[in-house]
Amino acid sequence: MDESGGSGQPRSGNDRATDRHEGQPPRTDPSHPEATPDTTGSGPAPEEQAPAEDAHGRDTGAKPSDASDSSDSSGSSDGSVSPGVSGTPDPSGTPDPPAGRAPAAPRGRTEASSGNTGGGAGTGAGGPRGPRRPKDPGGGLLMGRPFGVPVYVAPSWFLVAALITWVFGGQLDRVLPELGAARYLVSLFFAVAFYASVLVHELAHTVAALRFKLPVRRIQLQFFGGVSEIEKEAETPGREFVLAFVGPLLSLVLAGVFYLAMSPVEPGTVPGVLLAGLMISNLIVAAFNLLPGLPLDGGRMLRAVVWKITGTPMSGTVAAAWVGRALAIAVLIGLPLLTQTGALGGDPEDIGGMDTVTDALLAAILAAIIWTGAGNSLRMARLREHLPELRARALTRRAVPVETDTPLSEALRRANEVGARALVVVDAEGEPLSLVREAAIVGVPEHRRPWVAVSGLAQDLTEGMRVSAELSGEELLDVLRATPATEYLVVEDTGAIYGVLSAADVERAFVRAMARPS
Repeated sequence: MDESGGSGQPRSGNDRATDRHEGQPPRTDPSHPEATPDTTGSGPAPEEQAPAEDAHGRDTGAKPSDASDSSDSSGSSDGSVSPGVSGTPDPSGTPDPPAGRAPAAPRGRTEASSGNTGGGAGTGAGGPRGPRRPKDPGGGLLMGRPFGVPVYVAPSWFLVAALITWVFGGQLDRVLPELGAARYLVSLFFAVAFYASVLVHELAHTVAALRFKLPVRRIQLQFFGGVSEIEKEAETPGREFVLAFVGPLLSLVLAGVFYLAMSPVEPGTVPGVLLAGLMISNLIVAAFNLLPGLPLDGGRMLRAVVWKITGTPMSGTVAAAWVGRALAIAVLIGLPLLTQTGALGGDPEDIGGMDTVTDALLAAILAAIIWTGAGNSLRMARLREHLPELRARALTRRAVPVETDTPLSEALRRANEVGARALVVVDAEGEPLSLVREAAIVGVPEHRRPWVAVSGLAQDLTEGMRVSAELSGEELLDVLRATPATEYLVVEDTGAIYGVLSAADVERAFVRAMARPS
């Protein structure tokens, strides 16, 4: 996950640990802010989704759907962008919200993460996608797992492969007319070989990230290139620079290899034309991604330089993002002008009509990708800037310990007496056994609550559902993502109960952080 982000800060938890041995409810404390709803049946906020239950009100294990795992956005990262080119590890990979669901708004983190033409690294994180991390991130056709990282080909790749085959086939018809219809087979081979070069570019980012112990969620080849979804930000500007530079460097190396391979090959032959095309395309990928604006690799390099000079990654992100926006405007206006004047090759007299429309459309698409990627990088940076504000202790709800056979009505009465908003089922010694689910309480009619034991509405505690009250920021999100649940038991370092952390509360804080300016 790269780039900075953050989160909001709802109410604090109980200021005093519950006495686990006596099983008494915690005392109220004026210094302890409470959230509005209570456990008497107000129920989860409208946007919450209750887990599926069986006829007895027990949790069937089904989790809310994960609306945000899109990584292709892709977030992720936010990521890098480059037309048919490749980008850099995107520190915009944003942290995912915790509870098995993505925040309802703003979609800034999106795993928008990294739309990189030709390549790039993003985090997939993303961003913004749901915290629940599937074993297989998906994203198209799985091609393999080099270095343990899954490589996917998105459905949009087949569209661009067909486009390259058609365009390059037309060029071959002028250079090698004797090929006839076979030129399209040669063109298809070129499209595959070009994207293999893009994959090498992405693998360079991936290997560097793994070398720096940064997790890589996946590599995806898509319409405008590829993206490496790196889930964490580099710790130093030096590492950020290296992580960004290795991609264009490998593209330059590949261009040199293809140039050397042309020496023994006779010009004007199929191998000669293919090698020349691959050399030129890799030079374009390298040159485009070295442009100094986010979300391109050159933008990450500029970010690293400004970060080094100012000492703050946020300053580097702001500078590189605004340069990226300026670059988007330059592409939108400059690319059509360059093609019209023949500066990019070709006779200006032969340019016009459909060619002009195609050039303008391509420029608009590239400009939109760069502009959007720069904006996502800024948004994710802001999120990471606020991320330390996301603290388990501040978000925890006060909880009341109750024994397994306690009627629900009695448990709610005790909770209301002390202003608590959660119930923890404990054994005779006060050891926590399970958590009473808020959604299950809402499902029990008030007239039946005296006859329903809290144990029938509780979810057994697993080790992953115990959260330290000292966790905050990205570390807290990582712990919650590792074990998706609707509620977590928050404990002190001594093991004493501090309260209950609702995933919905964390999600709301996460959304507020994304909407709040720096």
